[in-house]
Amino acid sequence: MRTPVTIVGAGLGGLILARVLSRHGIPATVHEAEASPTARAQGGMLDIHDHNGQRALRAAGLIDEFRAIVLPGREAMRVVETDGTVLYDKADDGTGGSPEAQRAALRQLLLDSLPAGTVRWGHRVDGVRALGEGRHELTFADGTTDVTDLLVGADGAWSRVRPLLTDVTPEYAGNASIETFLFDADNRHPGVSKAVGDGALMVFDKSASGKVFLVHRESDGNLHAYLWLARSLDWFGEIDFADPAAATARIAREVDGWAPKLAAVITESDTAPVYRRHYTLPVEHRWDRVPGVTLLGDAAHLQPPNGEGANLALQDGAELGAAIAAHPGDIEAALAEYEEALFPRSAASAAQGVADNAILLGDNAALNLINLAERFAE
Repeated sequence: MRTPVTIVGAGLGGLILARVLSRHGIPATVHEAEASPTARAQGGMLDIHDHNGQRALRAAGLIDEFRAIVLPGREAMRVVETDGTVLYDKADDGTGGSPEAQRAALRQLLLDSLPAGTVRWGHRVDGVRALGEGRHELTFADGTTDVTDLLVGADGAWSRVRPLLTDVTPEYAGNASIETFLFDADNRHPGVSKAVGDGALMVFDKSASGKVFLVHRESDGNLHAYLWLARSLDWFGEIDFADPAAATARIAREVDGWAPKLAAVITESDTAPVYRRHYTLPVEHRWDRVPGVTLLGDAAHLQPPNGEGANLALQDGAELGAAIAAHPGDIEAALAEYEEALFPRSAASAAQGVADNAILLGDNAALNLINLAERFAE
């Protein structure tokens, strides 16, 4: 079979690309390894910025639908010390430029906007090879194949498409996060819920750099926490995450002595702790133009968590779709235009991400973050 545009990966970037192409009458097929949209949890809250993510949704004709899934009040931010002392408390007055929504809701919004059959679930790519003249053949785990005139790798950190363009692979960023949940906290843990507030809570430990605790209020009163630690892979390797009780007990030591209303998000978690290593591509990651193939999102510019990953993926997908539509019959012109804008944009964001990481995980982190937040608000 041969298709004009093949997208590998049904994340936000791949889906918005398919949506923009569809609006221009350009057919696309999205291949996704997961068996269905609900095969796994889709992560927590996303702050979608007015200067990139929202512009992308507007280009996709979905800005009103996005506003309908925004959770009010979630742009509130509170910074506290480990004893609960509040250092900074900013309410969400509705004027912020980064409204928040659940990632799963945003992904479903994009899926619902596509023609039936656009996404082929359970299609894991096992191999890709160039056929010449910009065409590529994909081989799937079920033995089927597909030949495409334009291949887009939207398949994340460990992209199967990236090796067609570069031999660069992600490296450990030097830190990782441990995720926990408290469900229905308003009713079951009112003290914790009150301490977190309406949006995001950040806890800094003055006695130890390289540690920050972030809690997001999600829908239904659920609290989603991330204990972010700058530790070696060997350090994390000594924790047996296959044993939830043992892992929880070990992680609880990192919040020993904290106010109970803060530590409870870990010590009383309703879920087993989930260990997520953070990987990154080089800040200036780019590749030479290869006919018929390109990347977007984490496949192109993987960065540690900095609030930009989803926004950049949305922007990448929307801009690539617009470039393809603007150059009918000339794929190479479209890809050259897209990558010319992509490389400096992603490099600037990655450099800022490195600086943000230094603030969050360095000395005097709380004060530096507050100063940054106040400058941003101004």
